[in-house]
Amino acid sequence: MISKVNSCALMGINGYIVEVESNLSNSIPSMDIVGLPDAAVKESKERVKAAIKNSDFSYPQKKIIVNLAPAHTKKEGAYFDLPITIAILAASNQIQLDNINDFMFLGELSLDGAIRSVNGILPMVIAAKENGIKNVVVPYDNACEAAVVKDINVFGAKTLTEAVEHLTKENLIQKTFIDIDEFFDQTNAYTDDFCDVKGQVAAKRAIEVAAAGGHNILMIGSPGSGKTMLAKRIPSILPNISFSEALEVTKIYSIAGKLPSDTPLIKTRPFRNPHHTLSPQAICGGGANPKPGEISLAHRGVLFLDEFPEFRKDTIDALRQPLEDGSFTIGRVAASYTFPSEVMLVASMNPCKCGYYGDNTRNCTCTPNQIQKYLGKISGPMLDRFDIHIEVPTVKYDELESTKKAESSEKIRQRVNMARKIQLERYKDKNIFSNSQLSQSDLEIYCKLDDKSKVLLRNVFEKLGLSARAHSRIIKVARTIADLAQSENISASHIAEAIGYRSLDKKFWFTN
Repeated sequence: MISKVNSCALMGINGYIVEVESNLSNSIPSMDIVGLPDAAVKESKERVKAAIKNSDFSYPQKKIIVNLAPAHTKKEGAYFDLPITIAILAASNQIQLDNINDFMFLGELSLDGAIRSVNGILPMVIAAKENGIKNVVVPYDNACEAAVVKDINVFGAKTLTEAVEHLTKENLIQKTFIDIDEFFDQTNAYTDDFCDVKGQVAAKRAIEVAAAGGHNILMIGSPGSGKTMLAKRIPSILPNISFSEALEVTKIYSIAGKLPSDTPLIKTRPFRNPHHTLSPQAICGGGANPKPGEISLAHRGVLFLDEFPEFRKDTIDALRQPLEDGSFTIGRVAASYTFPSEVMLVASMNPCKCGYYGDNTRNCTCTPNQIQKYLGKISGPMLDRFDIHIEVPTVKYDELESTKKAESSEKIRQRVNMARKIQLERYKDKNIFSNSQLSQSDLEIYCKLDDKSKVLLRNVFEKLGLSARAHSRIIKVARTIADLAQSENISASHIAEAIGYRSLDKKFWFTN
């Protein structure tokens, strides 16, 4: 007898429906799983057999063939345990199901029949909704995460027996419900606030501009000047995350297994601060079974690279394409996987190996060759990916002793939200969320310059020998500065401020 139940598999950060077919025939008792299963799926036959027996069901003494369709895509993970078991029980007439096509099953089984949590539940439940499946049976520990998806019935089962009794209506499982609107509207509390930062007025202004337009920013300064302190407070001024953006971020964290058990939906923009020993695969994504890297885990948020030149050169250069395209594609023989990487890149570095080149308080001990070698770890094309370069000077003693509180993150975030609202309204007919995403053709439409601004930009371009990419980024930053000033047009003063954020092109430019 043949039975069919619905399950799901992952391709990148998206799910696709997998039909689990089970066929029982009179032959030597055995069980085979076909349809490009990986090792974890193949091993499920032992878990399924033990779970059926230990849940007081009868394991069929027949030849069992389980097919995972479509057969041309590789199936990974242990979340096929539950659908395989349900398919076998249905094929052996131990359960009778009339509306089985309205259900999707996900979950790993332990040997005693308990259903264990799995990664990637959210994108798979979204796939179920998109394919018209009304009900999903998931592990109890994953039920809150699955219930984030609206207009679908989520049933969290603790054991195989519970799942079967719900299907046969002997003992119904209560539907899991979460008031997402109430949860999402809760105020986010940040422990780090810009009011605690002494001095650094120019640096804080540059960071505000970067946050308002989603621009990449590079901070250069001596050790202890406050670069890391500033970077860690950037999430507190970022624009509020939308529900659709929160779903994107939560999908990535769900697949990576980094979603906290008590957090069904990530409602704050992520902040990732990886160590400089990371490999290109760890920061961009990859592996035998491709998983998202740090740049994808920072999607819609901040990727902070402290001590930027200390990262491996191939790791730094691997970021260039994902930063430009907003996504990273990993090719494999069986399939290709695409992970999003729309991030605000924040990097900090010392101006030289000893850290005190150009500092007014301590003398630099590096030779010119050592300075050039240190800065040469970052290629010119990578430096061009930063819209804003700023110097973070050493804080003066009088500023440290001052008891006057600086402007709070809440006030800065209000201005950032206002600027982002202007951008969203301006680009409402395009798939653009911030000024940093503007293409060259978009600049001609939304960033027209007057004659005075053009002359100023031309003079600086020729004097500093800027690249075409740097020219475009100056205009994008000027557009953001104008938005913060609630100005419809870009003026020469906005261009001048944007140029000021590229002054390091001349001071720190080098040739590899």
